[in-house]
Amino acid sequence: MAIDAPLVIERKEGKAPGTAIVSLNGPVTLRNLFDLQSHLRAGDMPRTSILDLSGVPYMDSAGMGAIINYYTHCQNKGVKLIIAAVSDRVMELFKMTRVDKIISFAPTVEAAEATL
Repeated sequence: MAIDAPLVIERKEGKAPGTAIVSLNGPVTLRNLFDLQSHLRAGDMPRTSILDLSGVPYMDSAGMGAIINYYTHCQNKGVKLIIAAVSDRVMELFKMTRVDKIISFAPTVEAAEATL
């Protein structure tokens, strides 16, 4: 998948009441930053938000900024954020920036839902 491929965003309800799962498919970059931010902030905030990154092969610094911004937004609204199914390449970015020490991660969406 090319780094300039489109980002497909899908939101669905999780198994637990008040849980939203946002699945991203494609690179998270400056090119699609504003679409991602507006989608993440649209509608009512859930009690728990699971961000499924299983379909994200690449993320640049702008994409990382969008994720951190969403984390801050969730914190301010009292929403628990869990990031699930991160590829090794993208996880290296989270580790390099030490964001992996702040945000909760799960190996799969199912594992994230099991913690609720």
